[in-house]
Amino acid sequence: MKRKFLVIYILLCLITGCGITYKPYDFENSQVISEPDYSEEKNWAALPNKYPKFINDIQYDKIEKKADVFYIYPTLISGKKNREWNADIEDNDIRSDIYEKAIKHQATAWIDAGNLYAPFYRQAHLRVFNEKFKVDGEKALKLAYSDIKKSFAYYLENFNNGKPFIIASHSQGALHAKNLIKEIIDEKPLQKKLVAAYLIGTKIEEDEFKSLKAMTSPDEVGGFVSWNTYKYNTYPKKDNYERWFKNAVVTNPITWNETLESKKSDHKGMLFAPGSLYKYLGLSFFSSTSDELKVYSKKIKVKVIDGLLWSTPPDIPGKLFLSMVKNYHFADINLFWKDISDNSKIRVNKWLQMNK
Repeated sequence: MKRKFLVIYILLCLITGCGITYKPYDFENSQVISEPDYSEEKNWAALPNKYPKFINDIQYDKIEKKADVFYIYPTLISGKKNREWNADIEDNDIRSDIYEKAIKHQATAWIDAGNLYAPFYRQAHLRVFNEKFKVDGEKALKLAYSDIKKSFAYYLENFNNGKPFIIASHSQGALHAKNLIKEIIDEKPLQKKLVAAYLIGTKIEEDEFKSLKAMTSPDEVGGFVSWNTYKYNTYPKKDNYERWFKNAVVTNPITWNETLESKKSDHKGMLFAPGSLYKYLGLSFFSSTSDELKVYSKKIKVKVIDGLLWSTPPDIPGKLFLSMVKNYHFADINLFWKDISDNSKIRVNKWLQMNK
């Protein structure tokens, strides 16, 4: 009986959103968190010479690549009892979340396109996106971005060796990537080395950059792609839609062109383990369900509308639960994992051909 009530409660939260009350410290009174030193390997979640085992299990082509991928993970701290503004990257629980949620399910989409670099950074707490906390939130985001800027500079000076690169990012990570591009890449000499920027899960407008443009063909290079995923025929609340989605660039991550709709037969595949979904939903009594990651192809179709990418609920184990969720932000990358993997390799190969 308790389990039934738990399932009902979780589903209601997912459908309607549970009220969350944050009681953070003032930013200036927050705990001082040490600035990462990127000359130390421990401050990188992924380096080509220290991939976690699960990457080696997923990676198809293990040779050193002719291009790099600089990956910036999304917001992973959201607890209402967490009063801090930024994450302590030395915290083992935070590191575990980064590996299990972000590196495993997102960053691996680019692992066969380039050598993967992913810095730990002092990510800002989820509440920074709440207007109520705008002043301190901007300070927290600025601190988080300072780590990204510093780690990217270290990467360029010590690891890149003149190779072309992809910037891969999601949510808060894509927000930092957008700022990084504006400051260091757009209309700068470094732009010539940019294969593509995958700015997923944040609002990017058509004229966001001075010279970087939205890419509209699968083998185009030097621009960006972006999308925010919602369930078919659903919208965010009006205020949220206007602020975070309306007029945003929406790339079709199945066709990678200006086609507004795609069929299930076009879908190359999502990366998914049923056990991971149930853990995400808090349904621990399904713990016996397999945690093995598999690629499920031809499971969804999508439609591009103003600022949103509509996706059908994927035809996979756990479809019932996903059909009750309208915001697929958490799966912006997982849903199109194989599509991204194949596309990123196409773009790298095209860049190499054009720059022989």
